[in-house]
Amino acid sequence: MDISGELISNYILIKKARDIGRLYDKSHMGILQKSGSLQLNLLEGLYLLDQEKMILFQNKKQINLSQLLKLAIQRIPDFETKYLTFKDLRNRGHAITFIDDDAHVSFRKATSTDTTVISCVITAFSERDTLDIDQTKRYIQKFTKKNTTLWFALVDEEGDLTYYEVSEITLKGDISNKNYPKGQCILLKNRLIVFDKKLSGLLLQKEFFGKPFGELLQLSFVEALYLLEKGVLEIQTPEGKYLSKEKCLHLMKKHQPDIQQRLLVYKDLKQRSLLVKTGFKFGAHFRAYTKQPNQTHAEYLIHVVEKGFTSIWAEISRAVRLAHSVNKEFVLACIDDTIVTYIRLGRLRP
Repeated sequence: MDISGELISNYILIKKARDIGRLYDKSHMGILQKSGSLQLNLLEGLYLLDQEKMILFQNKKQINLSQLLKLAIQRIPDFETKYLTFKDLRNRGHAITFIDDDAHVSFRKATSTDTTVISCVITAFSERDTLDIDQTKRYIQKFTKKNTTLWFALVDEEGDLTYYEVSEITLKGDISNKNYPKGQCILLKNRLIVFDKKLSGLLLQKEFFGKPFGELLQLSFVEALYLLEKGVLEIQTPEGKYLSKEKCLHLMKKHQPDIQQRLLVYKDLKQRSLLVKTGFKFGAHFRAYTKQPNQTHAEYLIHVVEKGFTSIWAEISRAVRLAHSVNKEFVLACIDDTIVTYIRLGRLRP
């Protein structure tokens, strides 16, 4: 038998005890009122009408799906994004509730054993919206510190949903820093060459620095600067002139304007005992290993961003899907002054 509801302004009242039991106790919908009735929001009411589980009246006249839809469109900001997310998750069996008192977070999901304990919060986006890294960090700080997971729900232009679980991640590897004899390298346009064969072999073998260049070793800019700061390398021009770190950075910025930001993250990853290599072939700045490459594949693809970073969701979706397809996790390394925070976006099938 269909549930009977009454539309009053921006909400729907359910008065029959039998209907209240079906919705509140079994489906975890609505808010119980002191009067004993159950109050549904417009999304819940629309879902029930859409599923043909409720008959709705206003002033004793029956309200159809189109009429309630028009009202919801007028009253709920970003209605289509929120409703499509609500409908999809409800159809998947998730007892989510709509939040109309938070400008950003759209839904809450309680634990299966206690409806008063929130296990997950969900923010719904259209594919035309943007990812704001500062806002994302605020979400993480607000919710995940309370043992609550954070989901981002992305609605594309055809109404299909993609979900991401978003969290701060502590990266840690098993690669200890090694000691090396001192040596020299020559700065070229986009790389450096280490001419000492013994040092080249040690750098490659112990921490997978660089790539063989015949019997010698070629290094990336960030690798060479890191080794320069460690006192392992001295950097020269092809004419034999020694270069300070400041002079190297000045020359390198001409070809790689973001070299300082990537160097900051590179050094932080090395301090976390990770082995770090370029992630260019995967569309990221770095790929990171927790163990030697002969023991494991790179677990992480890391993209460096700064405070204030925003991106269209299509770019993020492409990056996460690529990482997922090669069995890696996509991580944003977020720089705020000299502090690096790592944010993981993982594909989710709720």
